[in-house]
Amino acid sequence: MSQPNSWQPGSNVEKDRLEKAEKLAERGIELYPRRVQRTHTTAQAIAAFDAAGEDAAPVTVTVCGRIRRMNIRGRVAFMHIEDDSGRVQLFIRVNDVGEATYEIIKEKLIELDDFVQATGHMMRTKTGEVSVAVQEIVLLSKSLSPLPVIKQKTLDDGTVVEYGEFTDIEARYRQRYADLAVNHGVREVFRKRSRTINAIRAFLDDEEDMLEVETPILQPIYGGAAARPFTTHHNQLDQMLYLRISFELYLKRLLVGGYDAVYEIGRDFRNEGVSYKHNPEFTQIEFYKAYADYNDVMDIAERMVAYVAQKVNGTTRVHYDGHDIELAPPWRRVRLRDAIREASGIDYMAHPDAPALAEAINAISEKPLPPDTTWGRMIDILLSRFVEPNLIQPTFLIDYPRDISPFAKRVDYDDFHVERFEMFIAGMELGNAFTELNDPRDQESRFIDMAQLYAADDDEAAPMDEDYLRAMRYGMPPNGGFGMGVDRLVMLLTGQTSIRDVLLYPHMRDQK
Repeated sequence: MSQPNSWQPGSNVEKDRLEKAEKLAERGIELYPRRVQRTHTTAQAIAAFDAAGEDAAPVTVTVCGRIRRMNIRGRVAFMHIEDDSGRVQLFIRVNDVGEATYEIIKEKLIELDDFVQATGHMMRTKTGEVSVAVQEIVLLSKSLSPLPVIKQKTLDDGTVVEYGEFTDIEARYRQRYADLAVNHGVREVFRKRSRTINAIRAFLDDEEDMLEVETPILQPIYGGAAARPFTTHHNQLDQMLYLRISFELYLKRLLVGGYDAVYEIGRDFRNEGVSYKHNPEFTQIEFYKAYADYNDVMDIAERMVAYVAQKVNGTTRVHYDGHDIELAPPWRRVRLRDAIREASGIDYMAHPDAPALAEAINAISEKPLPPDTTWGRMIDILLSRFVEPNLIQPTFLIDYPRDISPFAKRVDYDDFHVERFEMFIAGMELGNAFTELNDPRDQESRFIDMAQLYAADDDEAAPMDEDYLRAMRYGMPPNGGFGMGVDRLVMLLTGQTSIRDVLLYPHMRDQK
């Protein structure tokens, strides 16, 4: 066997495995063959045996998987192999596979973590376990590095259970492949993530008759949210581009084009901090529906979340971080001004400029505000410090100040607030929505106002998008829009308290 110069065994176990690989090669055993002849998954093999019955003709199968357990007893060996569907035991006798093959097993040249293919007929052992009586076993992939150790014990009834985990959190995130290989619960989280996305899509397709579309990830002007973008450069066109921070402005252009309701599920990118609920790239669902307002969108949002929970978990009730939460509609609706006043004692309408509001916040908060904080950002700070942590049951906070909501229509009771809501569950903000602005003149003035509020070099300012304004001037129907972080919804449905536990490959600091 030729050994790559770039890798040397880092432990005695790896050195031993490399030596075993070389011995197999010397015996003419192909370590990584090109072809596989699997006929059944492990679950299908067991199901086929159960369906045929004990007295039926033998059920012949070829199964494949990773060796997770071995027990060699003289001229008989037992293995458990695992694939994505489950596990099955291999019953291997020297008389069935031949002396040469059995010698390889007996010497443990084939061992834990290797992938094998086994052909034989299904049977039940004396202990009652459905197994494959192996006639042929073939190595599919030799493992040169051992997976993290998961201990096993056999209960009194013969059931084999695993205990102990791959517990180094940073190693788990950096080596998700190893984490998935040894932690069944982690694999189930990501199955549920996939089911969550499928359920969102099914709800919007079948229940709301919306059209799924795709919009640009690389954008010449970023917009639709207050966030710092990632930048890149197109060499051929000599053009600066941004990774999108939102789908919003491109989706709303499609309403101008004649679609009544559109949505997109995809990645957004924000060049901001990392926390238990923030990652630089994250999955978002956004939809925009013509002839709807934020009341209609609230109705859709709460029905969608309940529908997804029912599809994924079989219930609308979740237990998250010590709380029992009911997701079935109707959800509570509270004005943002009332929620902040009740939680903090501050009525932001009584402090109409930044210095006055900063003085009021600093008087009650242990953490002083930076001196250049805008009035709108102070509202966000009041919300995040005093209100958000206590919103456990599903809640819509509605009617936000115009200064922090540049794309929403004004409420009908004053000129200061707009028809916007954010939805909160388990102390997390999951979604954001508006009765969307469709007056191009008002929208242009909002862009100008936002530019004046932020410093010239502030990447969170909403830049002027002339093409979007041109689209609006052709005529945009009244509409309601909505965006939700899919990762946070998956956290809720799987009981994970860190966003890194629902991302297969979370962003990590440089390992150095």
